[in-house]
Amino acid sequence: MLALVCMGANAEGWYATKTPYQPQQDAASYEKAPTGFAPVFTELVARHGSRGLSSAKDDVMLYALWQLAQSEGALTPLGQQLGPDLMAMMKANALLGCGVADISKPGYGNLTVRGLREHRQLAERLLQRQGALFAAALKDGRKLVVQTSGVDRAIDSSRSFTRSLAERLPALQSLMVPAPALTGYPADKAAAQPEGVNRFQLYFHRLKADTDLVTDSSDPNYAVYQDSLAIQRYQKSAEAKDAVEASRKDPALKAAARAVVAQLFSPEFVERIDSGKLSLSLGSFAFNSEDQRCSGTAGSGGKRKVDDTLEVAQALYGLYQIEPAFETTLEAAFSRYLQPEQARLLAAASDAEDFYLSGPSTVASAKVTSRMANGLLQDFFREVDVVEQGKLDHAAKLRFAHAEIIMPFATRLGLAGVDAPVAEGQRYRYESNPWRGQTVSPMAANVQWDVWRNPQGQLLVKMLYNEKETAFKPSCDSARQAKGSFFYDYSKLKACYADTLAETTVR
Repeated sequence: MLALVCMGANAEGWYATKTPYQPQQDAASYEKAPTGFAPVFTELVARHGSRGLSSAKDDVMLYALWQLAQSEGALTPLGQQLGPDLMAMMKANALLGCGVADISKPGYGNLTVRGLREHRQLAERLLQRQGALFAAALKDGRKLVVQTSGVDRAIDSSRSFTRSLAERLPALQSLMVPAPALTGYPADKAAAQPEGVNRFQLYFHRLKADTDLVTDSSDPNYAVYQDSLAIQRYQKSAEAKDAVEASRKDPALKAAARAVVAQLFSPEFVERIDSGKLSLSLGSFAFNSEDQRCSGTAGSGGKRKVDDTLEVAQALYGLYQIEPAFETTLEAAFSRYLQPEQARLLAAASDAEDFYLSGPSTVASAKVTSRMANGLLQDFFREVDVVEQGKLDHAAKLRFAHAEIIMPFATRLGLAGVDAPVAEGQRYRYESNPWRGQTVSPMAANVQWDVWRNPQGQLLVKMLYNEKETAFKPSCDSARQAKGSFFYDYSKLKACYADTLAETTVR
């Protein structure tokens, strides 16, 4: 069962979807293609690499809380260390990417050096695995099509990936091209779209009328647009909020959260936090790099109400989660503030939220949270259809996106251990559900299809999920080239997914 494959993260910590990437199988153990088959195409969709904080939200809030406690003499000895650690975190994120190749603009939300390396090494392994394919691409001038969500960290991941390919095989540089620009969107005021960007396939969880409006029901992106609106409505619904809130009511989680906060502040101050009446004045902080090449800010002032100790513990957990992304470059140690069992409980709550909002969710809502991935799945098949027709213009299609794309895509594929929603009256629990953010969508998570062809024109497809040979949904077992094989006859595989691909949007 795929979701039970351990990424080794728990030996170091509980990072959920912020777990740094590790390939899940040694390539030397991959099943060999049957005799007579040669590689003709490869495609992937990959999450961006390890990053810093996405915004100056929780770190600025925690620093304001720390300042208030300091002014009132309410810090414990451990709590006194928190302020300098928070300042180091804010500075690291405000200047993140300064002077680093492939980073579009320094600041919050950027990839760390580790994140860039994850994609560079992912490209290296692809080149090693498919050396014969890329050699043939060079000989025949076949293109490598690159596509992103249009968000900086996805674009930067694509740059690191493609730069790595070109460094190892320079002649590939001239063959790498952006996907054609989309036209006709938004429908009420069509604007030029950037080349290489496709929000309908790689940012489908956040489509909006201002940029993506589709009104023509015959447009292939119409269903995706409607499904995006449906998931956004669901995520704001009472049903979704109640499901997520149920996980936060776990007494063990609440006790752990209070224990985390109690290590930092006096008992009286902890009581004030749990009263739900604490309002903080948030600061705004400016930073310059040591060489004065870059400047950045954290926070913009204002007020923020703090609900309880769980909110504070979850904010602290968010900083703990991204610490490994910085490796040795962050002058702070947030792991000191969480014991392993506390981190596990907070990871379970984080995974529960992702499970309900972007994963398999409940039986009643499962299709709502994954149906928007149909456009991406259709594109995976469409690329192989072209190869099946004997057209070999493309050697590869390389897509770069986000966790919110990988999670529903994995559900849509029907992968064992990844696609099971919870039944009515039940809820997501670590003890009874194998779904884990660290295996479903760690940083740089990826799904790859390798395509092989024999002289008779038969195509075989093999899927790698986080670089582990992975079976398609169980109902497609009859499409396997041989019993137990990870190679699937393409025609049979496509027939197996026909109902999924043709599913009509429910309105």
